[in-house]
Amino acid sequence: MPVVTRRLGVIIATALATAAALATSAPSAPAADRQAPRHGDAWHAVFAQTNNLLGNQIVAYHRDRQGRLSQADTYDTGGLGGMLTGSVADHLASQGSLTYDRHRGLLYAVNAGSNTVSVFTVEGDHLDLRQVVDSGGQFPVSVAVHDDVVYVLNALDGGSIQGYTIEGDHLHKRDRWHRSLGLDPNATPQFTNTPGQVGFVRDGSQLVVTTKANGNNLDVFAIDDSGAPSDTPVVTNLPGAVPFGFVPNGHRGIFLTEAGPNALATFDIHHDGTAQQKAFAATGQSATCWVVSIGDLLYTSNAGSATISGFRAADRGRQLTALGNTGTDPGTIDATASSSGRFLYVQTGVNGIIDEFTVNDDGTLTPLGTAAIPNGAGSEGIAAS
Repeated sequence: MPVVTRRLGVIIATALATAAALATSAPSAPAADRQAPRHGDAWHAVFAQTNNLLGNQIVAYHRDRQGRLSQADTYDTGGLGGMLTGSVADHLASQGSLTYDRHRGLLYAVNAGSNTVSVFTVEGDHLDLRQVVDSGGQFPVSVAVHDDVVYVLNALDGGSIQGYTIEGDHLHKRDRWHRSLGLDPNATPQFTNTPGQVGFVRDGSQLVVTTKANGNNLDVFAIDDSGAPSDTPVVTNLPGAVPFGFVPNGHRGIFLTEAGPNALATFDIHHDGTAQQKAFAATGQSATCWVVSIGDLLYTSNAGSATISGFRAADRGRQLTALGNTGTDPGTIDATASSSGRFLYVQTGVNGIIDEFTVNDDGTLTPLGTAAIPNGAGSEGIAAS
């Protein structure tokens, strides 16, 4: 077992057992620096995936004008949740397992235990299940969408991606858009040695996959005009980084979490698929694995420390200024933001709780309260409409 993988597993398991909520104040910044939109938030919703091994569900929450959540209903996905060996709070060990397609009003949910993906239509806080489709591999963990193309990341048997086109409120599987990642299927523990996320660069011309400790690579597939991927990815190796979650930066760049050094990094993705680091900022926390962006603000989830770390990006991401850490419930994992950028919702996987925050103009976070995920221990996947 690689030393960094073993060390990361020990850190997460130990820190989660003793995590206590922490909060530190952050330096203020002029409100004019804030770039996120600030329009109304009425009639919107937040969705959380239970990832229940006996029957996966999506819990829908109504969001009021003050950002507080109240449970509206629960919807069966028609599939089963899953659990990777060695996982403590993050049973899928991925980012993007529940993905909202704002353009079409569709919600995509992985059923890792059934090797399927569920498609829901969204109207306010109401969902309608429209389709359950084969994921094209074993143990789907992440979904990415751009225009009328969707890709699913499968984590086991060496990892793979499977592409689809969107037709109305259904996905049409494109058999020729399947690519194997060629990772070591026997590397353990699974939760640090399975791929972490699939996602498009903002212009849709490239598809990025993180491999975590199973290679410590960024795999970049070129996407042609039809939506098909290149036969093989361009691989950039990041020794010891354990690349995990990311969000777009500009047309082709990404902000990437690195669980090895517990850091946030900025990468440019070049036209030829190679990736080059432009900035790096350590969180000083444990198990920094997820990231969400709100305009020029970025928040990483640190599962082992039960904290969120805030950063402000400048100069196209080449400068990352730390804004401090904010405590959460144990097992800080995936997060999402309201469309206005006024509210941040952080999923915590140990007890299945959503922590609610107001995002202040200086980037600091003010706690609003919490919302329970029914039978939500081990839940993973959150999205806001």
